[in-house]
Amino acid sequence: MKKIILAPDSFKGTMTSAEVCGELAAAIRGIYPQTEVVSLPVADGGEGSVDAFLAAVGGEKVPVDCTGPNGQRVAAGYGLLPDGTAVVEMAAAAGYSLANPKNPERTTTFGVGELLRHAVGRGAKRIVMCLGGSATNDGGCGAAAACGVRFYDARGAVFTPVGGTLKDIARIDVSELDRTLAVLPMITMCDIDNPLCGKAGAAAVFGPQKGADEAMVHRLDGGLAHLADVLERDCGAVVRDLPGAGAAGGMGAGMAAFFKSRLQMGIETVLDTVGFEEKLSGADIVFTGEGRLDDQSRRGKVAAGVARRAGARGVPVIAIVGDIGEGAETIYGLGVTAVFSINRVAVPYEQARLRSRRDLRATAEDVLRLCRSLEIQRKL
Repeated sequence: MKKIILAPDSFKGTMTSAEVCGELAAAIRGIYPQTEVVSLPVADGGEGSVDAFLAAVGGEKVPVDCTGPNGQRVAAGYGLLPDGTAVVEMAAAAGYSLANPKNPERTTTFGVGELLRHAVGRGAKRIVMCLGGSATNDGGCGAAAACGVRFYDARGAVFTPVGGTLKDIARIDVSELDRTLAVLPMITMCDIDNPLCGKAGAAAVFGPQKGADEAMVHRLDGGLAHLADVLERDCGAVVRDLPGAGAAGGMGAGMAAFFKSRLQMGIETVLDTVGFEEKLSGADIVFTGEGRLDDQSRRGKVAAGVARRAGARGVPVIAIVGDIGEGAETIYGLGVTAVFSINRVAVPYEQARLRSRRDLRATAEDVLRLCRSLEIQRKL
């Protein structure tokens, strides 16, 4: 092989996309030492998106001390690009890996709003909000509250809603929303296109991953449905069935309703930014991957976005992933050639994550040995 492109997402809570690229590159050097390796750490709007943008166009990472998902203080930050665009990952302040305990009825996106306000204070001219990897299910109400939106309960008291108290919202007042944020251009990058509530909504599909049992999922979904009703009545925002509204525990709906942000598939924006189409020229194969591949992966995730573009150019795509779930086979219809899991031994996740780096490299080496063997046979 002459050229291999690496375009993986992060393995949530285990490895960043840059770290995944590092392990894949090491495997390639051992099997194909002369091959050109092009590393493109990408993201779909979730964890790693800021680093992907900074690697592509430059800029700086601005550190911020803000509120975490459980109300604790966390060291977060955002990217500030040369053109004045602030790239904010909601996972930096409200991410799954930051939550302990994990309870989507109690976690908040308040810190995400603090990041937005800090970016405005630094003179940001545009906001790119990256959704994904959240521990929350508050519909973005926490972030909105941090930016001046007021939520009232039936007694007229102001409060900051979380997933378990969305049902208590009696009235929303956006008149005190930070004036700069109210008019600042915003794009929200979503890693999925799920609606806000219902069978394909934020709570039903992603609640169990965040620690919700069946009863909690039902309560969370009811809260999001109630939020949709109040947003339509008080803000004129129709978000219940908006594609992407269910991203990051309903944060997509909140960004559209409170900040008038446009929602779009994140991976497409990132691939455009890193010049993926140009880098495909002369490539023999593309390696992509993410922490879990399942029936949701075709709905805007990294592997799907990479496969569509590489497949259109006739470049084979290999997905190396942490776990393979139900419905993963649908990814083949989008251009993925083969899928391999790095789970080499049957152990719980907490044990598997400790050996994920070496298992990733070993799996990639196995795939590359097969590729080399086939090349040798073709030459005979």
